[in-house]
Amino acid sequence: MTTAHIDSGTHPIDDPDYAAECKDELDAAGALVLPGFFTEEAVKAVVRESAHREAEAFYADSTHNVYLTPSDDSLTGDHAFNRQVASSKGLLADDQVPADSPLRDVYDDTTFRSFLCDVLGIEAIYPYADNLSSINVHFAAAGRELGWHFDNSSFAVTMLLQAPEAGGEFEYVAGVRDSDGGDEGYERVVSILEEVEPVEVLEFEPGALVLFRGRDAIHRVTPTRGDTTRMLVVFAFNDAPGVALSESALETFYGRIS
Repeated sequence: MTTAHIDSGTHPIDDPDYAAECKDELDAAGALVLPGFFTEEAVKAVVRESAHREAEAFYADSTHNVYLTPSDDSLTGDHAFNRQVASSKGLLADDQVPADSPLRDVYDDTTFRSFLCDVLGIEAIYPYADNLSSINVHFAAAGRELGWHFDNSSFAVTMLLQAPEAGGEFEYVAGVRDSDGGDEGYERVVSILEEVEPVEVLEFEPGALVLFRGRDAIHRVTPTRGDTTRMLVVFAFNDAPGVALSESALETFYGRIS
């Protein structure tokens, strides 16, 4: 049975035909936006339980390359692999999300998970094996951003909780690299970082579920402007059991390993 926090009238996620339509859109565009997926009441409840805890978030003010890997001293400083971008978002980790949160109801809902499998074209999905990574609430107050990058995972599942007054736009360019084929798209990465190549903007409102294939599509969230903090939840899954982030990755993203 689908959780009451999902608007199943608008989004009948237990209907195979609806899932097939969503899969076709995701496959064609590399992104799927489902407006009003979360009910308005559920969005308000999560904002109420989370907004006042912004000071508890861990802020990883850092620079990194778009591949989220260490720099390579054998390459020049202006090579795409060594160019640095800034990320300064804050987040609450999974173990900071209340046990009775609507976010947990949705994350654990078997119908929701089956729907994601159908749309993503995978047999099963699993939570992270560590206790920090599965559900994260992200905060971006004025001036904070998520720099250009490629995802390590093949898919991302997110939901906007609170939109800022301005900024905080999700920008992307599809097909910049071919990770399976070994083409890292260095020339196009430099063109995008230098604002030569145009970018797309993925638009969505609070309550929208967004599925995005970011392994080969470079993307970022622009700096937030105004007094309203941008809030977003990331539902993190894997297509294999027992996957956990490394201790170094946990330290980087959460400031702790447990």
